[in-house]
Amino acid sequence: MKILISGTVQGVGFRPTVYRVAKSQGLKGYVLNKGSNVEIGIVGDAAEDEFLDALQKKLPPLAVIDNIEVVGDSIEGYDDFRIITSSEGKKTSVTPVDTAICAECVRELFDEGNRRYLYPFINCTSCGARFSVIENVPYDRISTSMHDFEMCEACHVEYKDPMDRRFHAQTTSCPRCGPKYTLYDKEGTVIDDKDPIATFARLIDEGALGIAKSWGGMHLIGTFDQAARIRELYGRPSKPFAVMCRDLDAIAQYAEVTEAEEQVLTSTQRPIVLLTKKSDELSAISPVLSTVGVYVPYSGLHYVLFYYLHADGVIMTSANRSGEPMTVLNEEALNLKADYFLLHNRRIVNRLDDSVVRCYHDQKFFLRKSRGFTPTTVKITYTERILSLGAMENVSSSISKAGTVYTSQYIGSTFHYPTVQFLAAGTEHMLKLLGLSAADVDAIGVDLHPRYPTQRYGKSLAEEHQIDLVEVQHHWAHAASLMLDTGVDEVVALAVDGTGYGTDRKAWGGEILCSRYDSFDRVGSLEDIPLIGGEMAIKDIRRLAFAFLALAGRDAEAARFATEKEAAIMAKLMKQAPKTSSFGRVLDALSCYLGICQRMTYDGEPAMKLERYLAQGKPAYEFETAVERHNDRKVVRTLPLFEQLAGYRIQTEREKADVAYSFVNTLVTGLVEIAAEACDKTGIPAIGITGGVSYDVPIVRMAETRVNEKGLTFLTHDKIPNGDGGISIGQNAIVGHLRNGDKGKDT
Repeated sequence: MKILISGTVQGVGFRPTVYRVAKSQGLKGYVLNKGSNVEIGIVGDAAEDEFLDALQKKLPPLAVIDNIEVVGDSIEGYDDFRIITSSEGKKTSVTPVDTAICAECVRELFDEGNRRYLYPFINCTSCGARFSVIENVPYDRISTSMHDFEMCEACHVEYKDPMDRRFHAQTTSCPRCGPKYTLYDKEGTVIDDKDPIATFARLIDEGALGIAKSWGGMHLIGTFDQAARIRELYGRPSKPFAVMCRDLDAIAQYAEVTEAEEQVLTSTQRPIVLLTKKSDELSAISPVLSTVGVYVPYSGLHYVLFYYLHADGVIMTSANRSGEPMTVLNEEALNLKADYFLLHNRRIVNRLDDSVVRCYHDQKFFLRKSRGFTPTTVKITYTERILSLGAMENVSSSISKAGTVYTSQYIGSTFHYPTVQFLAAGTEHMLKLLGLSAADVDAIGVDLHPRYPTQRYGKSLAEEHQIDLVEVQHHWAHAASLMLDTGVDEVVALAVDGTGYGTDRKAWGGEILCSRYDSFDRVGSLEDIPLIGGEMAIKDIRRLAFAFLALAGRDAEAARFATEKEAAIMAKLMKQAPKTSSFGRVLDALSCYLGICQRMTYDGEPAMKLERYLAQGKPAYEFETAVERHNDRKVVRTLPLFEQLAGYRIQTEREKADVAYSFVNTLVTGLVEIAAEACDKTGIPAIGITGGVSYDVPIVRMAETRVNEKGLTFLTHDKIPNGDGGISIGQNAIVGHLRNGDKGKDT
C-alpha cells in the first residue's frame, strides 16, 4: 500500500511522526519526502484506517494535511520501517514557514547542563527557521543554507535516534558544529567572537545602536531613549518603530493587551501586534499615534539577548536603506549606520520581514504578512497557473496552481529598483518551489496603472514567454481579495484607500463596487477633488486642504495653508490638476485642517495620526452631505463637509476629536447608504470594507454599525491583507475566473 499526503508536511516533524506511528503498529515499509509532499509505503495488507487514524491523532502541532491519496501499489523488500532518502516529485504543498522556538527549546536554552545552553540557533523538528533558509524542496538539510554546516557526532546521534525530539530535524546544530555570531564595530573590526551577544547587550544598555542579523534579515536595535538618534541617522522624522519586549509583563507597562492580542503575540508566528498605548511613555517611538507595534522574542538570539539586557524592551525595527528591502548580507549591513554589528555566518536564502498585525474582534488585519505566515495558501476553484504581481506599494506576488493560490512574503514598495529586483527574485524562487518556471504560466495579472513597475515587469515576462497579460483595476482587486478572504462570490465593497488607477484614468480611492470575480459595477464613489501638483499633493497635504477650501468658497480659510505666492500658484495649478475620489486624501486634508499633521513623511501618516482623534471622538457636531448622480453612479459630495467644517470654531483637543469623528462618520454613513441601496437592487446580502483605509479601526466600527443597522452582513479581512499586500491575490482570483468564464465588464 502506498499513501501520498500533501499539505504542510515538510519541516514540521512529519516523517518522524509517521515513523513512530508505523513502528508502534509493527508495520514495515518507508516514509520519504517526495517533491513537496510525503510518500508512505507499507508492506502487506495493513489496516489502512487504523494507521491513518493513529497518524492524525499524533500529528505534529504545525502539520496540516490537505489531501490523502491511497493507491494499491504493492510494497516489498522492507524488513523494518525506515525514513529513506528524499526524491523528486510533485510540488503541490506549501513550503514550511519560520516558526518561533518552542517551549522545550527555550527550556534547554537556559539549562546550564544542556550542551545548547545559550546557543542562539537552537531548534528542533517543531520550531525554527524554515522558509528563510530553504533553497528547494524536498525539505532536507541539503536544500537549505544549513547545508554549509556539517553535523557533529553528537547532533548526528540525535538526528538518527527515533526517540529523540531532533530525530530527522533538518536544521539542527549546536555550538560545536552550527552557525556562530561575531560582533563587529563600524569599521568592520571583530570586537568579540567568544561571547558576542553578552557584549552586544551591554553596549545596547549603555546607549549604543546595534544591528543584529536574525533569521530573515537584520534589525536595528537601541534602547527607547535612542529614538531621536535613529530618526536623525536614518531620516525617519516621525515613522513609528517596532518594539520588542522581554515578555507580556514588560508589554503591560506600556500598552493595553486584550485576550485576542495576547494570543497573537504568543502564537507560533509571533508577529508585531499594534497595541493601544497606555501613556505617552513611548511617544518618541510612535509620535502622535495611539498605537505602538510590539512583539516578543521568537528566536534563540532574542531570548539570549534579553537574558543579558537590563532593559525590558528595546527598539527593534527593520535595518535597511530608506525605501529599500531589508538588508540580508553581512557586507551590506556593515554599510548601514550603527555603532556595532552582531552578525552570524548562515546565509539568508529568503528575506522575511516581521509580520505586522492589528486585531479587530477575533479577526486579524495584516498590515504586513511575512515571517511566520508566508508562503501562504488559499484554496481556489480554478486550476490555471496564474502569476499576479500586485500594485506598487506593499507588493506581494501570487501564483496559482492546481486549485491553490500561493502568495509570497511581503516585498515592499516597487518605486525603488532594488525592490523590483527582490520581486523578480522572490517570484522566481516561488515558481521554483512549485516546480514551475515563468514559461509554464498561463496568464499574468497586473495593475491597470501604466506606470507601475510591477506592470512593466509583468509585461516583460509576458512578451518574453508569449503569455497572456490581463490588467486588473486596483479596487476590483481589493474587493476580490476580500471575497476570497471571506468565502463569498459577490459583495458590495467599500474599497477605500489612497489612490488606484481607474478605468476612466482618474485616481480612484473612495469606491462602492458591486463586485464579482468576473465583473464589477462602480455604483458609488466620493466626489472628485483636484490633486494640486499630482503626486506632490500626497506629500504636501496642505495642497489638499487648500483645494477643498478654495473649491468650497472658503478663500480666507484656504489662505491658512499657503503663502500668498503659493496660493496663487496652487489656484493656477488646480485648474489642470488630476482628479481623485480618494477617501485617504479626504482624511489627509482633514488631518491637515485640524492641525494634526501638515506633511506626510511616511505612507499613511496624516490619516494614521488622525485616527487617535477618531478613536476618542463622539458624534457631537452636525454635518450634512449631499449625493449627486453621475450616470449610473452616485457620488457622495465632500466639499460641503469642508465648508461646514470651516464654520466651526475648534479650540480644544476634545472639540478636535469630536469634530473629526462627526465629519468622518457622516462620510461613512453616506457611503453605506449607497452600498445598502445596491444590496437591495442586486440581492447581495453583504457589505464589506477593504483597502488601506480599512486598517483604521474607528472607521471600520462606524461602517459596521451602519451596516448592522441596515440588517446586512458586514465583511472584513482576516487572512489576506486589507491593503495593497492583498492586491496580488485579488488579481489572481479575477484573472483565474475570467479565463474560466465570460469576460468581465467595468464601468
